[in-house]
Amino acid sequence: MRFAIATLGCKVNQYDSAIIESRLGALGMERGEFDEPADVYIVNTCTVTDRADAESLRLARRARRLNPHARVIMTGCLAQASPEKLAVAAEVDSIVGLGRAGDLERAVNGVAHERVMVSNLRKERAAIELAPVALEGHTRAFLKLQEGCDQFCTFCIVPMSRGLSRSVEPRRVMDAIDGMYERGFKEVILTGVHLGGYGKDLEPAIALEELLEMIAERSPIGRVRISSLDPEELSDRIISIVARSGKFCPHFHLPLQAGEDAVLARMRRRYTVEHYRERVARILEAMPEAAIGTDLIVGFPGESSRQFEECFKFVESLPLAYFHVFPYSVRAGTTAAKFGEQVAAGEIKRRAAAMRELGERKRGEFARRMVGTKLRVLLEERTAGRLTGYSRNYVRVLTDGPEELTNFEVEVEASVVQGAAVAGQITRTFDTPRGAATGYTA
Repeated sequence: MRFAIATLGCKVNQYDSAIIESRLGALGMERGEFDEPADVYIVNTCTVTDRADAESLRLARRARRLNPHARVIMTGCLAQASPEKLAVAAEVDSIVGLGRAGDLERAVNGVAHERVMVSNLRKERAAIELAPVALEGHTRAFLKLQEGCDQFCTFCIVPMSRGLSRSVEPRRVMDAIDGMYERGFKEVILTGVHLGGYGKDLEPAIALEELLEMIAERSPIGRVRISSLDPEELSDRIISIVARSGKFCPHFHLPLQAGEDAVLARMRRRYTVEHYRERVARILEAMPEAAIGTDLIVGFPGESSRQFEECFKFVESLPLAYFHVFPYSVRAGTTAAKFGEQVAAGEIKRRAAAMRELGERKRGEFARRMVGTKLRVLLEERTAGRLTGYSRNYVRVLTDGPEELTNFEVEVEASVVQGAAVAGQITRTFDTPRGAATGYTA
């Protein structure tokens, strides 16, 4: 049998799709492309906006046109949060919620007993399937330690689509990292839907800081990256662990969402702009070379022109390395969808363009700071004839060298900026997990 997967949304969905692919591959199935004929089409849906819901249904119709006799299966966040939206679509054969791997396999094989197989994740603590996942083009591996969210920000449907916050026990985390080391991974990215909520549901409860200290002490993998933490959950202790450990990468992703306190309050975020500024300053005090990235939503209901300008000036004043900009889009079922004072679509587009232009400027400024420095880079692939990878502080680096250096950590002396990346020559290589360096020099 031949299957194809279309993945919408975030890296957590990409992670889940990679696990689905692995499970189906173990059953002897072959993966194909979504725009080619297949026996089974799986749409891993996103429901972050109403537009994402519509795109999920569009993909189901596309799959049915490609093969009228194929099985079309919907899973992911929309399937979990609003299965009734998918149940009315004649193109859809099965709807499988999150945490139901067995039901998904039965749907793939055409032996499912029901068309809709979704449990209430706000009442159940479904187990997390723990497996290292390397996304296409990466030798770094993602490891999901936590699932679900209990925060209920007014713009976000994730608590309903992903369910209660739940965590992987530390022993299982360490076993997974050991297994990744045995498979030859050089970097692990610790990820979760709400990583700052890690451990609160365990018996006994454990703080994220305690897990990070275990990893700093015991991880055989020498590059560990933390994916994303809310500002109020980035403690001095976490900053200290990352700063003093040679294993953690000096890279923090702190979602800001808005740079004005009244807007943050309407979003039901749990910090102020001054607290955010203080966290950024504390990171750079401990690690001057650290990269700090963020997420921003522009055009949130009620965001006036003055508030956007304050946000813009605040973000401009911060020493950020990069950020992702999201134009606000209504998501039915969220508190914000009921707010008045919706910002006009054209104005949202204008604000997003201005903020993205600022983001490109910030990214370029951070890259230029790296010129003349030596960066430790994990080389991942060859693109347009050059080896590429990321430094520990998340700068994309281009260099020259033999194919054998892929998945090696090397030292590159940055000499020139190329777009948002830097380029330079390799000055040394570092040991692989199993032995000595190759001795290659540029």
